[in-house]
Amino acid sequence: MQSRKAKASSLLAHFGRERMGRIPAARFLLSATWICVCVLAATALKAADQAAPAAPASANSPSVPSAPTASAAEMTKVPVGYLKQEVKRPIPLSRLHVEPADYGVAGAEMALKDNNTTGRFTKQEFTLDVERVAVGGDAVAALQKLVDSGHHFILVDAPAETLLALSDSVKGKDVLLFNVRAEDEELRQEECRANILHTAPDRYMLADALAQYLVWKKWQRWFVVKGVFPEDLAYLEAIRRAAKRFGGTIVEEREYKETPGARRSDTGQQQIQQQMPIFTQGAPSYDVLVVADEKEVFGPYLPFRTWDPRPVAGTAGLVAMSWHPAHEQWGATQMQNRFQRLANRFMWPVDYQAWIAVRAIGEGTTRARTADFAPVNALIRGQDLNLAAFKGQKVTFRPWDGQLRQPIIVAGPDLPVSISPQEGFLHEEAEVDTLGVDQPETKCKFK
Repeated sequence: MQSRKAKASSLLAHFGRERMGRIPAARFLLSATWICVCVLAATALKAADQAAPAAPASANSPSVPSAPTASAAEMTKVPVGYLKQEVKRPIPLSRLHVEPADYGVAGAEMALKDNNTTGRFTKQEFTLDVERVAVGGDAVAALQKLVDSGHHFILVDAPAETLLALSDSVKGKDVLLFNVRAEDEELRQEECRANILHTAPDRYMLADALAQYLVWKKWQRWFVVKGVFPEDLAYLEAIRRAAKRFGGTIVEEREYKETPGARRSDTGQQQIQQQMPIFTQGAPSYDVLVVADEKEVFGPYLPFRTWDPRPVAGTAGLVAMSWHPAHEQWGATQMQNRFQRLANRFMWPVDYQAWIAVRAIGEGTTRARTADFAPVNALIRGQDLNLAAFKGQKVTFRPWDGQLRQPIIVAGPDLPVSISPQEGFLHEEAEVDTLGVDQPETKCKFK
């Protein structure tokens, strides 16, 4: 008696024989003949190809492209410089505002990766060389070192006076500087330089962006509290200008002169809690308190501590900035995620301003199909640059002062609140030119 397994095998074998038996004999013979013909033909063609001599190329016959030589496959080097002038800064009131050691540089490094992704196809390789200058060090010598090593495009993170000295030291040379931090409007106006482009927005742009939102909210009565440092007074001037442009009314300006000594101590917090309501008491009726305190001497203490329950804006509370780490519109989420993987921290404004400067260099070099200074410089400055900025529109540099025209984020500590220009603020060319100094009012005469 057959086992179950043997029985199954016999059934399978029977099924196979039965299926084979159903193939018509003529069809089987035709298939075999066709296979033989194909094999013989292939053998004959191969033998003929091996036996035939190579025909000489005629002058009129089209040439067959050969494999690329080693020189044709070489990558074009595009060195990018980054000069960072260290500056002694006061300890911020909040530990969250302590500046990272790689602030700005990390943004440039991410843009370098973006450029090299395209560069693999265009045979261009971008590199980044960072020169750090100690407090009081010789920034001009550091810049000269970069220029002597072949750098034509250099990002500068330095105060305004240092940036001007750097610009003048390379005047007339094939060097283009990108200002990634200094917000002084003089750099775009009376002291503008032809060899500087600004990816950092100036104070006028930031104040205009904030003012547009406050006016859109119908918070048009402003109580302004100001510090005593030159940066505070410069921001105050920008706020005054924005109020006149967009219909805000400054009901009072009040100066803060005292500086708490131990502001992180236990008793310091209690003193601030008592001091701020008294300091803001007695102001005329107002909608929003606008603070001008760029050095963070007192501004961060004002939200939730004013005598009258009012929102706080300006350099604390609701702030205008080029980038916010919680901005996620227009594809910015993937930008934020990539930066976090690279730097292990959030992206802040100077990171973004350095990123977009390096991306402008990459875009200009890619479109010019060369690393030569003149064509790349022309493309970067041109109005067809159309650089993607994750802000809902392409951005370009203004030809009248070298400032990057860009939307500005208006944000609280945790989330963006809005983005300016606001709806209803119109311009004959581009609404983004309602932020900052427009062409008819510019004082820039390039030096």
